[in-house]
Amino acid sequence: MATVQDRTGRTLGQPVPARAAQIPERLPPRQPWRRRALLLVLLTGCSVLFLVPFVWLISASLRPRAFVFDTTLLPVPFEPQNFITVWEAAPVLTWLMNSLVIGVMAALAVTLSSAFVAFGFAYFRFPGRNLVFGLVLATMMLPAAVTMIPNYLVWNWLGLTNTQVPLWAHNLFGSAFYIFLLRQFFLGLPRELFEAARVDGASYLELFRKIALPLTRPALIVTFVFEFRASWTDLMRPLIYLRDGALFTLPRGLKVILDQFGRGGESQWEVVLAASVIATLPMLVIFFLGQRYFVEGIATTGRKG
Repeated sequence: MATVQDRTGRTLGQPVPARAAQIPERLPPRQPWRRRALLLVLLTGCSVLFLVPFVWLISASLRPRAFVFDTTLLPVPFEPQNFITVWEAAPVLTWLMNSLVIGVMAALAVTLSSAFVAFGFAYFRFPGRNLVFGLVLATMMLPAAVTMIPNYLVWNWLGLTNTQVPLWAHNLFGSAFYIFLLRQFFLGLPRELFEAARVDGASYLELFRKIALPLTRPALIVTFVFEFRASWTDLMRPLIYLRDGALFTLPRGLKVILDQFGRGGESQWEVVLAASVIATLPMLVIFFLGQRYFVEGIATTGRKG
């Protein structure tokens, strides 16, 4: 029987060899080493630029009073007694625990409430959805000073002034910024997952709890870290609502330490700087513990948007 061959001499109808069927992939061009070196130098320089003030803060907190404003980065002479003075002069541990409890409560409240509202805007399709969402975003243009007095009157009418409740309970109503952030993330989830769960009989609350929340864990961690940092560094609300020293947060306590050691002719700035180091270190520890999820959440949220 006659066979038909193509130009290469291969008989038509025969299977193509595996190596011949493979199409070589073009390798991405390697980045020039000069560009990578320049990028490394720039990143290193920016890192040093941001780290130098914090290193100086730690160094100054470990010096005696006569050398506290020395420009060197090494704590010479070395004086760790400043930290002992802080712990003996003020209830720093109590303030630290208050800040930790309030920060966790505020972060959990705003994360869950904002995620709940954002899921509603992302999943449900109803008339006027974009208009309502625009009104939510418009609240970000209101300065905090505008709502400060009305909020205080409400909490005072409820009898909750001089308590820690106003420092975190306002987050139960969500935040426009976090609602926007999480809504953009929810919109990137495949809608088929939710439709399949609805066919299986899942309720809307189960969609939110069993599908939406697990798939948006990086974005939730970003929201939690952002709000925890905002609560940890907040001074205005404790100044307004707290009068009992046992309820003070760490920023409010730092104001007390500043008034006690940073005023007058015998100012002990080394003690104030030691208290500042104590207030800063917990946030660094929390960031490093959740760094992987934090960076992942930032990058993924950018892609979904």
